[in-house]
Amino acid sequence: MNAQITPAPKRNTWQKDAVRHALGEAAGFVSAQQLHLVLRNHGSTIGLATVYRALADLALAGDADVLNSNDGELIYRACATGHHHHLICRSCGATVEIDASKVENWADAVAAEHGFTETSHTIEIFGSCSACLS
Repeated sequence: MNAQITPAPKRNTWQKDAVRHALGEAAGFVSAQQLHLVLRNHGSTIGLATVYRALADLALAGDADVLNSNDGELIYRACATGHHHHLICRSCGATVEIDASKVENWADAVAAEHGFTETSHTIEIFGSCSACLS
């Protein structure tokens, strides 16, 4: 007999709530260190390791986007639910969620052409926003 063990749901803590709130207030993508500094500057006693864990949990739950910055650091952003893509400014980090239905159709067609199913993908477009070019 094989018993199916399901992990207990992650509990909501004041630390995760604080990280979720700070991430929601951030403009664009931020690192765990940046978010930790913001929280500490507002009087929080939350530790950096706790910020990392909370961000990982939020990303896993689909409440935060995560990507690698140009220097390889993971950066996070509060996000809308559902699959989506971004335009990201290399200079200031400004981020715009974009509709990429043409890309979605292309990805599905390429996968099917090669016999792939249950595919996933990540598309982030980096450039310079108009404000940084001014």
